[in-house]
Amino acid sequence: MTLKINLNADIAEGFGAYDIGNDAALMTIIRSANVACGFHAGDANTMQRLVMLAKQEGVSIGVHPGFNDLWGFGRRNIDMDPRDLEHMVAYQIGALQAMARYAGLPVTHLKPHGALNNMAAVREDYALAIGRAIQVVAPDLVYVALAGSQMEAAAVKLGLKLAREGFADRQYEEDGNLTSRKIKGSVYKDGDTALAQCLSMVRDGTVVSRQGTTVKVAVETICVHGDEPTAVAVAGHVRKGLEAAGIAVVTLPEMMT
Repeated sequence: MTLKINLNADIAEGFGAYDIGNDAALMTIIRSANVACGFHAGDANTMQRLVMLAKQEGVSIGVHPGFNDLWGFGRRNIDMDPRDLEHMVAYQIGALQAMARYAGLPVTHLKPHGALNNMAAVREDYALAIGRAIQVVAPDLVYVALAGSQMEAAAVKLGLKLAREGFADRQYEEDGNLTSRKIKGSVYKDGDTALAQCLSMVRDGTVVSRQGTTVKVAVETICVHGDEPTAVAVAGHVRKGLEAAGIAVVTLPEMMT
């Protein structure tokens, strides 16, 4: 049986006249795109342009909701009422659903951004709030969740579709969470290092933590970040390396079948 994996990236993270990352190049490499919906980044025009590009490249699209934090790019922790968080996520789902109509594409999944993703990985109330938004607004969406996190548990508890996520270009802690970006070396900028981690996740279901321990991770999708200067080179190296190893790189809907 041929191994397969989904490769995803966060896109549409510019705002107005400003762009972050090379979305056009990245979209030729990845198979699923997480589209910023205007809170941590993105706007209506950016979203519309990127869904049209996704259609052109045959890439599946998903909601990439974040905290209402343009100034901090959604990477600052915000303590809020889980009910307010649920509505904030629901709002962003609706925004992408509207823009996706311009391309005639279905919205296939949801993956939280930045600090929201990190907080929901360890906070049950946040993880469930995100899940409830999916359940109410678009129950067919796949909840993309860090493997072994509270988000994974929330998806199971709520009966939602689940895709467990690993990271090609991020270092791990021995508890399975990602190493803080504040720690030097937490973001891999070398293609060989990222590829080795991907192959380990897909073939063996493991990663080596910052502390040197082997951590078990089961993944259906792997993220390559698009906001680093090395993003396109790393992503391209990862995809070529996976395919050279006989691993099919597919869209998320294909991965879920």
